[in-house]
Amino acid sequence: MKMIQHWTFGRKISAGFAVIVALTIVIGTISVYALRGVVASKDSIITVNAQVLVDAERLNGRRDEKAAAFRGFLLTSEERYLDQLRETRREIAAILERLKRNATTDEGQRLVLGIERFEAEHQNVIERVIALRRTGASAEAVSRAFDEQVSPIRTRLNESIDAFVAREVRLLDEAKQAGTDSASSAITLVLVVVAAAVVFAVLVAFVLARALGRQIGTAVGHVQSSSSELQSAATQQATGAREQATAMSEITTTISELLATSRQIAESAQRVAHIAGQTVNSARSGESTVEQAHESIASIRRQVDLVVNHMLELGKKSQQIGAVLDIVSELAEQTNILAINATIEAAGAGEAGKRFAVVADEIRELADRVASSTKEIRTLIDDVRSAVNTTVLSTETGSKAVDSGSRQFGDVAIAFKQIAGLVTATTEAAREIELSTKQQTSAVEQVNVAIANVAQTTKETEVSSGQTLETVSQLASLSKDLLRLVRPQTAVA
Repeated sequence: MKMIQHWTFGRKISAGFAVIVALTIVIGTISVYALRGVVASKDSIITVNAQVLVDAERLNGRRDEKAAAFRGFLLTSEERYLDQLRETRREIAAILERLKRNATTDEGQRLVLGIERFEAEHQNVIERVIALRRTGASAEAVSRAFDEQVSPIRTRLNESIDAFVAREVRLLDEAKQAGTDSASSAITLVLVVVAAAVVFAVLVAFVLARALGRQIGTAVGHVQSSSSELQSAATQQATGAREQATAMSEITTTISELLATSRQIAESAQRVAHIAGQTVNSARSGESTVEQAHESIASIRRQVDLVVNHMLELGKKSQQIGAVLDIVSELAEQTNILAINATIEAAGAGEAGKRFAVVADEIRELADRVASSTKEIRTLIDDVRSAVNTTVLSTETGSKAVDSGSRQFGDVAIAFKQIAGLVTATTEAAREIELSTKQQTSAVEQVNVAIANVAQTTKETEVSSGQTLETVSQLASLSKDLLRLVRPQTAVA
């Protein structure tokens, strides 16, 4: 502290600025570190959890395609369905390989291996049923083999895939929450550091201000004492300025110029008051416009909330439609099986069953078209869900922007009110200046009359001159001390 007291103003101000820069660098470093942690958490969610969930959903789709190709072969015995089955099998194997690479936990690996095992078992029973179909077995035997062998293993396969999808959804939600917690921790850390930096900066400013105030107070105290003595001596000299009568003519001329200037100031103050009045009217008009805009933004906010509610309701309806489509898809599958049985029965009935066989073929084709249309509708529902989610997110972003604009319009309205108040104060000040200037003009005229009485004796001038000279010398010495505090090189020179 003693060393700081001997520093110049420039060194103390530079030291304070250096401390602020150092605190800014520290805050920036901590902020960058915290933001990197948040970005890393976000990248992990996008590149790992989201990708695994997408692959799991793709696995669901390939599973349905595989089942459709298998049923197509059972119904028609066409080899192209087996080609589709093999292609779907290769895609499922590729998806499982990606899932095994991306599953980072033991539970995830266990679930993927379970899916792979059930998929292999499902493929084996499918191949056995295909072989049975190729041998020309009856439709009843094929249907029984399908119900007894394929359906149970397919159910377990579906359950394992659904369990994996549910787990990945849970992991994705946990990763999102972890990212949110990381961002909150980063914000808290930055706020704590900023608060500590502000406290430290206030402490440094207090120490510097106290040291500067102490130095300046001492110097200014001496200057005030010397100035009082100088003022007293100057008053004594002024009372005895009879010999200054020769300068009265110059004073008269100056007072005349001052009188003219006072009149100009009065006119300018009047114009300023008029302009200030116009500014008040404009500020009030701007305030009214801002309030109207604020009401418009509030209306937009209500409309945005209404759109969000409609979008959420649309998402719920699409989920209900998806549930209905599951029922329709199951009905189409059962209809296919019934059509197969009907075809077999019609073939056994001979000529009497030919028409019934035609009807059974039409029913099977209708079931295939229903299954195909169900898939297309499911795709459209997924597109609608994606569009609804995107719309909700965009609408929420717009809602936040509307809230920000509303707050800004509120600030603008407050600013307009402040402007109107300040301009009103300016108008009143201008009117006061105008009145003061008129009074000054009258006073100047009185001074002009009283100048004749200024020429009085200067007998005490010589007595007070020595005292004035000594006081001026002290004032000059104190001025050097002040200059030495600010610019030591100049003071030494």
